[in-house]
Amino acid sequence: MRKYSVILVMLSLCVGLLLSCKDRAKNNKGSEDILTGKLPVLVDQTLLPIIKESADVFESSYPNSSLEIMARPEIKAVNALMSDSAYVIVLTRKLNSQEDDYFKKRGIQPKIFQMASDAVVLINNRNSTDTIMPQKNVKSLLEGNLSGQRLIFDNANSSTLRFLKDYFKIEKIDPKAVSAMRDSEDVMKYISENANAVGVIGYNWYLKAVEKNSQLLDKIRTLSIENVSAGADKAHFYKPSQSTIADGVYPFIRPVYIMNYQPNMGLGLGFSAFLTGDRGQRIVLKAGLVPVTMPGREIIIRDESYIK
Repeated sequence: MRKYSVILVMLSLCVGLLLSCKDRAKNNKGSEDILTGKLPVLVDQTLLPIIKESADVFESSYPNSSLEIMARPEIKAVNALMSDSAYVIVLTRKLNSQEDDYFKKRGIQPKIFQMASDAVVLINNRNSTDTIMPQKNVKSLLEGNLSGQRLIFDNANSSTLRFLKDYFKIEKIDPKAVSAMRDSEDVMKYISENANAVGVIGYNWYLKAVEKNSQLLDKIRTLSIENVSAGADKAHFYKPSQSTIADGVYPFIRPVYIMNYQPNMGLGLGFSAFLTGDRGQRIVLKAGLVPVTMPGREIIIRDESYIK
């Protein structure tokens, strides 16, 4: 009889333990909301500096949140999204119809927000005599019709290469005229050491690199790009800057989107709201990019007559 009593006690303990684990899992599941939980975020690697800075501020503001930033070249980032490695992605383009159909068939309606405007910039060595670049020369370089220089990209799957192909409506790039590095830092290092090449990187990366190492300005510079206007009496060239991007006169401007494919109200929605809200837009502005909505300014007015 005593033997059966021991067995019943053990069974009760096991059932209690299982119920406790089930309740704990249910509570943990319920604790995941727009400001709580863990979230993997796929990021076009040319946008890593601004997203990393924004994620750090977000996590410090909401300590129960954890963002795993996964930087990839654009094509690999999209492939990872399609393979369900993550459900939130930051890109400089929206998904095409074929990619979007994958989520439509699953009944997932994405929440897409533009958070900033960035640019594709061309850089060269300061020992080079060129300070400007006509658009026809950029196209000729891509097609291999301009000898003496090569275009250096951060990656063969980069969004910067895709942007220029789309911009000039080029189907095929001459592989002999371009080279691909590992990332944007490698591009800047290569250009700082070679005067016969032109680097292509995101403006966000350029600003961050110069902020970290001001001596880079002694070795590399951004090229002024021609803005081709119909009926203009002469060509106008513009360097990339916050103002030329905001005014739309720099030609190689690209939007930055955060796209949330989470099927529920998760942390992805909270991070999207942060990036497009006042605090996130201030980070964009401070980083040198152009926010979608200009953050408000608080002005304190004091009546000096009441101060004694």
